[in-house]
Amino acid sequence: MTTTGTATMTTDRPGGGRRYRMPARVRIMTWVVLLMAAVLALVNIVVWQTLETEVSERVDRALDQEMAEFEEFAAAGVDPRTGESFTDLDSLFRVHLSRQHPDRHEIIFGHVDRAPGATVPTGRVRQGQEPLFDASADADTLEAVLTSPHGRGSVQTPEGGLRWAKLRVAPPDGADVPGGWFVVGYFVDADRADIHRFLRVLLLVSAVGLVLAGSAAWWVSGRILAPVRLVRQAAAQITEEDLTRRIDVTGNDDVAALAEQFNAMLDRLEEAFSTQRRFVDDASHELRTPITIVRGHLELMGDDPEERREVVRLVTDELDRMARIVEDLLLLAKAQRPDFLHCAKVSLAELTSDIDAKVRALGHRDWRLDEVGEGVVHLDPQRVTQAAVQLASNAVRHTGPGDTVVLGSALTERDGVRTAELWVRDSGPGVAPGDRERIFERFARGETARGDRPGAGLGLAIVRAIAEAHNGEVRLRSAPGAGAEFTLILPADEGST
Repeated sequence: MTTTGTATMTTDRPGGGRRYRMPARVRIMTWVVLLMAAVLALVNIVVWQTLETEVSERVDRALDQEMAEFEEFAAAGVDPRTGESFTDLDSLFRVHLSRQHPDRHEIIFGHVDRAPGATVPTGRVRQGQEPLFDASADADTLEAVLTSPHGRGSVQTPEGGLRWAKLRVAPPDGADVPGGWFVVGYFVDADRADIHRFLRVLLLVSAVGLVLAGSAAWWVSGRILAPVRLVRQAAAQITEEDLTRRIDVTGNDDVAALAEQFNAMLDRLEEAFSTQRRFVDDASHELRTPITIVRGHLELMGDDPEERREVVRLVTDELDRMARIVEDLLLLAKAQRPDFLHCAKVSLAELTSDIDAKVRALGHRDWRLDEVGEGVVHLDPQRVTQAAVQLASNAVRHTGPGDTVVLGSALTERDGVRTAELWVRDSGPGVAPGDRERIFERFARGETARGDRPGAGLGLAIVRAIAEAHNGEVRLRSAPGAGAEFTLILPADEGST
């Protein structure tokens, strides 16, 4: 079972089970959404990594700046208020920190070691501004920072992560005082909170964009695949009895071109089925008539020997006509096969002379040979002879004794392309304008031939089939009462047929 539109489609398996088949519209939307999701995920990850790197670099620059300022100040070793050198680290730290204005997320402090023989530490010196968390006053945090073997690190505090850098400070030269540590810290969670808020907004926008992209993909794919859906629906409704369904084509893209080609295919199928029906109807009619005649004569045949001979003659004549019809039908069927022609290089003049000698035996007419083309051509001489003889036979059937029938050939060249022309012209009644195209169809007839039964209507169809097999054509030039001229126009060079 196959459903229309964008519904889920399933097909019956030989074993009785059903196999799920995802509609193309859903598949396109799914791939677009997955692709967009992958791109947006990559964008979010890259943005997050970039922002994290910027925060880390900004914190490192802040720590480096504070360290550089302290090192420069400590290297001078002079109190700018008094102009005298520092004699202890406590004074050095206090004077330096009094001149600093740290950021809200920073903490700067100094820690002086325990003096020799002292029972308590000399103490700590912290910035004037109140930090988010006073790490210098928290014993655990202070111990984690001061006892770390590294000059930089991070530690968790109640206010989040603290990135720190420390510098070992020796006592002033000649001073009998303890050394200490200069520590700079930065609370990074505040900056990361901004990043997280930005990422949440970015994720929300990405989700909305993903929904919009999926909706757009659903709508666009529906518009693009509409002709395909119409093709599928039309194919499901088409039967051998009804090939009239067509698809309304809009747009100029590849899918619209597919719909146009599908309509063209339906046109060809409809024409093929119509031709097949006409062919079957005409063939059955043509064969039914001699069968009826044969059956009727056989059923009424008496015991008189003379009557029997006459019936046998009539029956044989009808059977011969049936055989000719069957042979002509087989020839037309073979014309569609690749081995229908056996081309070779032949002299056009010799071919024309041979055809002229053969057609003169068709009837008592005023046979004339018009101009004869000179040159070597590449074609199937037997098929061309067959077509020319058929044209001559057609001319004989539409003329009377003493009427003129002319045969001729020519070799022309235009734009470097050589063409062989072979024509048969008669002085018969000509072809009515309404019959000029129809007489080349199977079982089609024009005016009734003179003095004989009409043919099966396959002769000119055979001529056209032979010409088209050579990639050529048959042209008719005629006027009522002025005769008719049929011309075979065939490519003369190898590779053209």
